[in-house]
Amino acid sequence: MNWTKMMSPAAKTMLPAVAMTVVSMVLTLAVVVMWLGESMHWGVALVVGLGLDGGWLATLAYDRRLAAQGDHSTPITVIGWAFGAVATGVLVAHALGEDSPGAWLAVSWLPIAAKALWLVHGLWERTALTGEALEAIQGIQQEARDEAAVARARLRAEAATEETRLTAVTQAGARVARVQAATAEALSEAWSTLETARQGKETGRALTSVTTPVTPGVTPRWELPVWGPTEPTGPLALETAPALTDAALDVLVDQIRHSESPALSYREMAARFRTAGHSASEVRLRAAWKRVAA
Repeated sequence: MNWTKMMSPAAKTMLPAVAMTVVSMVLTLAVVVMWLGESMHWGVALVVGLGLDGGWLATLAYDRRLAAQGDHSTPITVIGWAFGAVATGVLVAHALGEDSPGAWLAVSWLPIAAKALWLVHGLWERTALTGEALEAIQGIQQEARDEAAVARARLRAEAATEETRLTAVTQAGARVARVQAATAEALSEAWSTLETARQGKETGRALTSVTTPVTPGVTPRWELPVWGPTEPTGPLALETAPALTDAALDVLVDQIRHSESPALSYREMAARFRTAGHSASEVRLRAAWKRVAA
């Protein structure tokens, strides 16, 4: 049977102190009787030894009663240490008077050690907790460890998710950049083709020959789009310009068309019409152009 496991925590610190106190009292009583028995009756020496041990035991008992009440007395503590010091002094003095003092000197520290063990037991009592309190503390510590582990796992998961997101964004950005580069290259080639066609000598003649049967008597100027910056017209001028009648619109279109020689193309006329602040839908403006050109 394992008696250590069956012992209470208080007994584990109290029993060593009790055992050492008993041994110290027995040694002190034996030394006093042997030491004083040579010069007086052994009964008187026994009374002296019992008195020394009794005083020490009474002081110890009173100190333990105060400790059980949660109290403390400095004078009692000092007296207890004084009794321990006297007992140790008696053992040391007896050892020095012997022919072989080694054995007695080896046990002369027991009274002081017994007092120190009672001090350790008192400290344990002042800091001891009940089983329920220890279980609560263990639960709190376990809960804190669980929360810390969950927090670490959450941080690792968030870091992995963020890394995955950044990787996906980077890859998507690279794909967008490749598409933009390919689109820019295709646009550049298209505009280069348009520019070559615009500057060709036979381009205008070919386009005119195609459109002459459709618009007889009109010699338009064919110009392909030019890739370059544009100047947007002011929205306020378009919104506030008054609506024009068909006759007024025809007069404006004719004036703008013949403002230069040769006559302006429809695109140039429309651009100057908008820039001047006039307002007309594309359908009305093109119809006016056809009427004037006819």
